[in-house]
Amino acid sequence: MKIEKKCWPDYFEKVLKGEKPFDVRIADFDANPGDILILKEWDPKTKEYTGRVLEKEITYISRTKNFEKQGIHSKEDIEKYGFIIMALK
Repeated sequence: MKIEKKCWPDYFEKVLKGEKPFDVRIADFDANPGDILILKEWDPKTKEYTGRVLEKEITYISRTKNFEKQGIHSKEDIEKYGFIIMALK
């Protein structure tokens, strides 16, 4: 399965350079090892896609509701869905 997600420029660049071989998301979608994560670079300042795209294979999945950094997600969404942590190659 292919899964498309927005990715902010700083994170996109780190995945591109191989510095960030994982992705953490609110777990409001299903993903499995072997699926392809399509990261589309999104500029939050302009609220537009930049046109850069990465495709990464998901190699491992872990799920949790205990994660210190909440970021942009509401407490309600975290309690409802938790987080999905995906190893990428």
